[in-house]
Amino acid sequence: MIDIPAHKKLILFDGVCNLCNTAVLKIIKYDKKNTFLFASLQSEAGQMIANHLNIDIGKIDSIILYDPGVAYDIKATAALNIMKDFGGIWNITQIGFLLPEVFRNHIYDFIAANRYKWFGKKESCMIPSPEITAKFIE
Repeated sequence: MIDIPAHKKLILFDGVCNLCNTAVLKIIKYDKKNTFLFASLQSEAGQMIANHLNIDIGKIDSIILYDPGVAYDIKATAALNIMKDFGGIWNITQIGFLLPEVFRNHIYDFIAANRYKWFGKKESCMIPSPEITAKFIE
């Protein structure tokens, strides 16, 4: 199993999705507490962790937020919990929790199903710049 420091949370994301890669770069920008690490779902580490969590990434087309020893979240709940860690103005996003999870995930699934058509897809996973390489687990 991959060793993740106790004070870190891991975000598993679709490494070939342009929307997902843009979101990862935004998360890095707003992660002032240096909370998050990243692994693409296509990477060996991403697949090992998904298997450890018993998540079939072929059936769950989602971002995964993994807080080792605590829990994991998928889909809209993962996105909202990521934004909760930013604090400040991002706290307004927490009103999303007022919506039923099934409704939040329906919106998430609609965007996920269309992300390649709307935002495009890369041939291979993003290669992080030297400044952010330490935030990625491969």
